[in-house]
Amino acid sequence: MTKGRFMIIDGNSLLHRAFHALPPLMTKDGVYTNGVYGFLTMFYKVTDEYKPDYISVVFDKKTLTFRHKEYEDYKAGRAKTPNELSMQFPILKEIIDNMNIHRVEAEGFEADDLAGTLARIGEENELEVVLVTGDKDYLQLAGDTTKVLLTRKGISTMEIYDKEAIIERYELTPQQFIDLKGLMGDQSDNIPGVPGVGEKTGIKLLKEYKSIEGIYNNLDEIKGKLKERLAENRNQALMSRRLSEIITTVPLEVNLDKLLWSEPNKEELYNIYKKLEFNSLLGKLDLESTTHKKEATTEKLTVENIILKEKAQLENIIKIIQDSKTMILKFLVDGDYPLKDAILGVGVKPSIGTNYYIDFIDGNITIEDFIDLFKKILENEEINKLGHDIKQEILILLRYGVDLRGIVFDSMIGQYLLNPSQNDYRLENLSKHYLNIDIDSKEALLGTGKNKKTFGQLLVTERISYISNQLEIICKIKEPIENAISEQNMERLFYDVEIALISVLGNMEFSGFTVDGEKLKELGKEFDIKIESLTKSIYEFAGGEFNINSPKQLGEILFEKLELPVIKKTKTGYSTDAEVLEKLEEMHPIAEKILEYRQIVKLKSTYVDGLISVIDKKTGKVHSSFNQTITTTGRISSTEPNLQNIPIRTEEGRKIRKVFVPSNDDYVLVDADYSQIELRVLASISDDPKLKEAFFTGEDVHSKTASQVFGVSLQEVTPLMRSRAKAVNFGIVYGISDYGLARDLKITRKEAKTYIDNYLKNYNMVKEYMISIVEEGKRKGYVETILHRRRYLPELASRNFNIRSFGERMALNTPIQGSAADIIKLAMVNVYNELKKRKLKSKLILQVHDELIVETHKEEVEEVKALLKDLMENAIALNVPLKVDMEIGDSWYDTK
Repeated sequence: MTKGRFMIIDGNSLLHRAFHALPPLMTKDGVYTNGVYGFLTMFYKVTDEYKPDYISVVFDKKTLTFRHKEYEDYKAGRAKTPNELSMQFPILKEIIDNMNIHRVEAEGFEADDLAGTLARIGEENELEVVLVTGDKDYLQLAGDTTKVLLTRKGISTMEIYDKEAIIERYELTPQQFIDLKGLMGDQSDNIPGVPGVGEKTGIKLLKEYKSIEGIYNNLDEIKGKLKERLAENRNQALMSRRLSEIITTVPLEVNLDKLLWSEPNKEELYNIYKKLEFNSLLGKLDLESTTHKKEATTEKLTVENIILKEKAQLENIIKIIQDSKTMILKFLVDGDYPLKDAILGVGVKPSIGTNYYIDFIDGNITIEDFIDLFKKILENEEINKLGHDIKQEILILLRYGVDLRGIVFDSMIGQYLLNPSQNDYRLENLSKHYLNIDIDSKEALLGTGKNKKTFGQLLVTERISYISNQLEIICKIKEPIENAISEQNMERLFYDVEIALISVLGNMEFSGFTVDGEKLKELGKEFDIKIESLTKSIYEFAGGEFNINSPKQLGEILFEKLELPVIKKTKTGYSTDAEVLEKLEEMHPIAEKILEYRQIVKLKSTYVDGLISVIDKKTGKVHSSFNQTITTTGRISSTEPNLQNIPIRTEEGRKIRKVFVPSNDDYVLVDADYSQIELRVLASISDDPKLKEAFFTGEDVHSKTASQVFGVSLQEVTPLMRSRAKAVNFGIVYGISDYGLARDLKITRKEAKTYIDNYLKNYNMVKEYMISIVEEGKRKGYVETILHRRRYLPELASRNFNIRSFGERMALNTPIQGSAADIIKLAMVNVYNELKKRKLKSKLILQVHDELIVETHKEEVEEVKALLKDLMENAIALNVPLKVDMEIGDSWYDTK
């Protein structure tokens, strides 16, 4: 029986992990905070779960250790800590000190040595020890009363290891982990180990011989190259083991009473959190006794609710809404997908006053009753509709033949425009942000895990409270969101594009895209035959069977058995990614077969098996979800299934499109695709006369660029010249470097740099734009599209070259890609509305980046083609003409 729990936290490890796992968060004063915020998120999570009695945080000190004295190259070559991370160490230490938590660092020793020593002291005092880290080296410290809590998947997941768990997982004791690292070495610490011995070989040796000493005492039993490597590197292996062992005898003066977790300095922590803009962490301070209680804690919402259970009550509500000219709407559902869920009730609210909840469970009103009575209001454009993620309401109402009209506000969409990088647009978060009001989340109300409830299991009073709070918050945050949108000059973008688009996307989801199930199965069989053939070829080249899908086994075949040159290594062994295999193609035919094998396997699993699983059995269609709030550039994304990511670069990938067909024989697909829209946007924004000229004359822009860049006439442009000019044209849009262009074209960096320099010399206004937009981004902190969609770029202020370069690429790309996204959205809205206005049978069913697909009745083909051309080419006025290419087909494949 232990006398308490002692938690030891590896401060360096957790801060590094948090910094690299989270985006570069920054305060308005330019202070980077992502590492500290992530550390505190993990800290509160593990302390809430494990509730330690004693606690300590260990840090490295910026001095050489005894390991450097033994091995001069220890940790040599490790990248310098970025300034954005370095500046966060003193901030974190100040917070830890104000938490009244023991903190320690020591000359000549690393954080893990301090942790190991504290763990030993904890064990000697009969404490249960929990070591919290992201460093697997700590596994050597696990024991009977010491556990290691390892971070996994960024900062969201952790795994607990005791002695038994380590033996079960790795078939090694904690002590043998030191020997394993002595054999393997550690690239991150520059510990050499024994060349050619990886984790698999090391574990096998230690299972048989128990320790490094055991291995060398029985070296004669080991055969072949492995024996030679071990013999040649005996001293290196023993030294590597010494470097890898965590010291547990650091001379620390530790009084356990000083390690007791005591009351933090809440006042000071409050001020620090506010300064760092950690508003979501203020609730962790429990500020009941402080003068900041009113400011720091959220208010509770007080609203007037009325539950309606009888049909006779609805007429009066309809009259109130008609007089108000405004209706806030929110359905209560059980289930995740609006086409399949159970509808339990609906909340409605006029512009001011009472919130009404119509219950479909306990009362005498059905959803059919509600639809029957409210349809005239729901379809009345003169009654304004407000909501949060109101597309879900559209999808539900479409099931009952109701076309929701008059949508003027959606708080989720509004907040997305104001902060496109925000991770979570849930209403409870917006409520705290704008109103400092706390409302229950769905998870708080229903719980999680095995004990999770459904809304249907709640009391009717709980259901009405939940929906009523949602209605009230939507009403209250409308004004501040709209004011902020107005201040940022985004009214047209908000009302004419994003709000108008909600109905378009809802109807596209509801309509779906028909899939020919038989063709899909045939394609699956074709891929299976291809996979089998490729597998046989790979086995023949490899000289035997192995698991092709295992990077470890594949690495052993390529780099040990076939002795191909090692291109790249990872922490777990040889890299066998696509970049490596492409470099090996010229050296051995197995590489090409493996690349093709992976491609076909992915097509089969993702686009054949994956599609089969999401085809609606009733409609025979896939009803993809179209998301407005995912990308920072404004592009629409598609999920379940992702129809925007179906590969088209290979013939096998293009075959997937053959299974997407019209609903019946009376229809065909009309595909309208913007021609080179991003280059046209670049020409318009930069106002470059030479780039604009190609679009006005109708010349092929890539041939024109090739002519300019290579200094030849248009007639002399070869296909290779055009191909390379095309890569430069599109590369410039995405801020490509000479390194990136060289890699893409398989040419030297010098040659790639010449192409880029010639391009910018010729199109000098494009060069001026590239310089000016980056400077504007640095000055303002954001860049904008044609319709003033913003993307904030704190990366531009970074002192880290790689982060800053990323920010510069985004500054170049966002106004171009984002403006193209704005244009296609405007076109979608106009096309959808015109099809509806003309009461055509044809429907807009899909948008993929720059193309729209209309399922077109055969009698309406010419009218739809003319409509698409007119509305898409005139969606917005640029300095160059927009051009649309159109194709017709009996499948999506045929339109390409």
